[in-house]
Amino acid sequence: MLVAALVHRRVLQREPGACFYRAGVNLLTTAEEIDCLGEESSGEAEFVLLMREDGWWVGAGSDHTDRKVEAYSISVSKQLCPKPVAPVLWRLEEVAGHWDRIEILSEVEEDGAWVTYQRGTVAAMRDPRDLLRVYEEAGHRLAPGLLMFGGTLPVIGSLRPRRNFRFQLHDPVREETIAHRYTVRWLPA
Repeated sequence: MLVAALVHRRVLQREPGACFYRAGVNLLTTAEEIDCLGEESSGEAEFVLLMREDGWWVGAGSDHTDRKVEAYSISVSKQLCPKPVAPVLWRLEEVAGHWDRIEILSEVEEDGAWVTYQRGTVAAMRDPRDLLRVYEEAGHRLAPGLLMFGGTLPVIGSLRPRRNFRFQLHDPVREETIAHRYTVRWLPA
């Protein structure tokens, strides 16, 4: 998959504006194992939008972020960790009519059991078409190769770094799921 730009958005629908954070294309991965410096990073499930020559596609990703660095610079924190994405995509037009029903879920492994970390529907976030409009109105160009993370749901409980993280988008209308999981190798800081 050719990706020309990677953009993160961390703003929920209820907020008036959108903040876009750029991150390097080299951070995208479909790997099931990623390396992160230290033990202060965690994932967060998001829908992702990919513009290809044949239109817009939607998938699932994790905006894995260094939380210690995020406390003083969101922009810097976005550059420090790989961004796992599932290797499966849906055409946006196939889910646009029932977009608000798409479910998003993430889980972390704690003491050998999977625990729900985030759960909800994408209705809690900005609609992809609105997100793209805002991005373009901010002076950014929409072009094939653009991949954008669409924002995230609040975590259940507190942010907590865990080695094993899994996430999914589920379409209850078409009974289809995009899922991915990964393990974090914490490198000594």
